[in-house]
Amino acid sequence: MLGPILVTALVVLASYLVRKIRWARFEQYKSIPQIKNDGVWGHLKLMGELMGSARKNAHPDEVFVKMNEELGRPGVFLLDTRPISWPMLLVGDHQMAEQLSKASKLQPWSTPKSPTVQDIIHVIGYKSLLTQEGEKWKQSRKMFNPGFAPSHILTMLPSILAKLPRFIELLDKHVKTGEVFPLAKPIVNLTFDIIGAVVLDLDVDAQHEKDNDRGQLIQLFEEQSQSYTGKAVNIPWFFRPRLEYRRIRVARKIDSILGPIIRQKFAELQRSKSKGRTVLDLSLQGIDELTDYHVSLACDQIKTFLFAGHDTTAILLSWTFYELSRAPHVLKGVRDELDGLFGPDPDPKVVMDKLLAPGGEELVGRMPYISAVLKEALRLHPPAGSARMAPKGTGLTMRMPNGDDVCVDNMILYLCGHIIQRDKKVYGETADDFVPERWLGDSDTSEKTNDDSATAGGEKKIPASAWRPFERGPRNCIGQELANIEARVIVAIIARRYDFVKVGLGEFDLNDKGQPVLDEKGQYKVKSEVYQTIQVTAKPVDGMMVKVKLAPQAAGSS
Repeated sequence: MLGPILVTALVVLASYLVRKIRWARFEQYKSIPQIKNDGVWGHLKLMGELMGSARKNAHPDEVFVKMNEELGRPGVFLLDTRPISWPMLLVGDHQMAEQLSKASKLQPWSTPKSPTVQDIIHVIGYKSLLTQEGEKWKQSRKMFNPGFAPSHILTMLPSILAKLPRFIELLDKHVKTGEVFPLAKPIVNLTFDIIGAVVLDLDVDAQHEKDNDRGQLIQLFEEQSQSYTGKAVNIPWFFRPRLEYRRIRVARKIDSILGPIIRQKFAELQRSKSKGRTVLDLSLQGIDELTDYHVSLACDQIKTFLFAGHDTTAILLSWTFYELSRAPHVLKGVRDELDGLFGPDPDPKVVMDKLLAPGGEELVGRMPYISAVLKEALRLHPPAGSARMAPKGTGLTMRMPNGDDVCVDNMILYLCGHIIQRDKKVYGETADDFVPERWLGDSDTSEKTNDDSATAGGEKKIPASAWRPFERGPRNCIGQELANIEARVIVAIIARRYDFVKVGLGEFDLNDKGQPVLDEKGQYKVKSEVYQTIQVTAKPVDGMMVKVKLAPQAAGSS
């Protein structure tokens, strides 16, 4: 008797599960554009096939771009990766992205970060500003804002410039040897040196030819970042426990270095009663007794700013120097602007002396063409998108392209910068081309672009919300001003001294005389394209392999 009842129960249960799965796969999100799924694995199988056919080690955004094109660029589409992960809503329209990044009555600090940020928890720490929400995030952001205010960053100009001579020395050695090297490497070391001074007011000793000669912090951060490359990205820890243990071990080593620095700084602040504005100073303000919790909290904020503060600028500069090498008319425009500001002598010391002289800070703000170049490089090669999620029960709805309002609770909401910032509805037929001139008259890359009124357009040719490499809304990147000022200063010192020549991917196509050939857009033709890979963030897949030589202007004056 029990047998037939059990069989009946199993049949009923199986029928219920089948209906539930069919509803989830075919009914729940039917208003959202999506490629046909297979009913059992959703889009997981398709995603695996597309990643397998993509270029070697390509960033997942490359696959998302293909899917977006296949669907006719709908502005938003679904990627159903259940049961491995949450369903993902890919947002490729700037106006729809703005719905998620702006503050609202429902979400006063914009849509919360996606729990997928926990994937990099060993890089940034459990108490990081990036993982905080609500009032706790608001208080932390308020605490650290003064350390990233433009007026304060400009007072750090001597510290930034102090790191450049070593960088120039290393590039000069590459000029003499003529060897091929990954440009991203010395740039990363430079920007890590700079962020070490800004965050800790310390020399982290990152700039050396040999990796093992560098300071321990940069070595550990690099080891940690490299563990997030390729197939190791976004895989649950229980599928790769040895890698998880390695990440924990490296994170503890970093904490063991930062802990004594924090305790020493606290003792100095207690003795002097002064109030500094480095990130470390700010993280210790208002503390009367330094507990282990306070040390841990400060450690996590410092790790966050050390990582994000060097990574974004390094990626931006790597792509900027590559794009300048491909576009001779743009490089000439940059050099002409610098000649007008600093005079015809491209000697880095001359430029640095003028930046350090009275009124030098003002010169940093008088580089509209260079700002346009940087803005365009960030548009084409954004370091990262933004992933958000409204917890189940929030009641967050978005209007789909067909006019339906769909609840998007408990979904990863991925604001894909690579799609948004190459939208042909906004940028036209040159959406995939390097055209800094599109930003002339609108080359601002500062925090002001995050103002809601900027989206209204006015005299702007491009809606402010269509350019979002630092994201927008209350949770935009706190280090936006630092990245912009730092990049302008470095370009000002380097762009007239060196010519970079790409080797391997992105190498120029030469004519019979061995000269690069211009295409109809004024750029040198290339044999292949450089593309992005993922290593926590989006980076040039080959490290930007180049040769470097002195520019004619510099060679003539040396």
